[in-house]
Amino acid sequence: MQENRRGGRPTSDSGSGGAEEDEFVTALLTASRALVGVSARSLADVEETVTIAQFRVLVVLAAHGQTTLVQLAGRLGVNASTAQRQVDRLVREGLVDRRENASDRREVVIVTTGSGAALVDAVTARRREAIARIVRDLPGADRPALIAALEAFAAAADEPAAGTDQAYRLGW
Repeated sequence: MQENRRGGRPTSDSGSGGAEEDEFVTALLTASRALVGVSARSLADVEETVTIAQFRVLVVLAAHGQTTLVQLAGRLGVNASTAQRQVDRLVREGLVDRRENASDRREVVIVTTGSGAALVDAVTARRREAIARIVRDLPGADRPALIAALEAFAAAADEPAAGTDQAYRLGW
């Protein structure tokens, strides 16, 4: 075990990356806790209506438009029955709707309702403002390095850049 340069926390030399990798992982876990906190607080006003998992469904639908259940499950990384349960709950809340596909009447598509889209917009606005407050507290000199590190992390995770699809607007 070695001492971490930032906080004196012990780091492990085990694994392929050693102490430096452990320091990166620790820093990312800490940052992810902060972001999860922002996400949870942004949903606080609607927690009686939707869970974080259900909000993720709404964001994916808002970003991609009408979607089949199989497509939705794939985009969420869950099996179809899990996606179906989430959709059922959101239909009951009036936040999504099932419709006949106009181009193939045998197929059903799922879409957000006006209420669902409004909920996504409101929660996203709160989330963006909370993140903006954190960013304003960052020293200006640190921002370029942080941007580069976050972009590299997203690329390594095979996450598309936020500006390349509709989801960027949704803050997800």
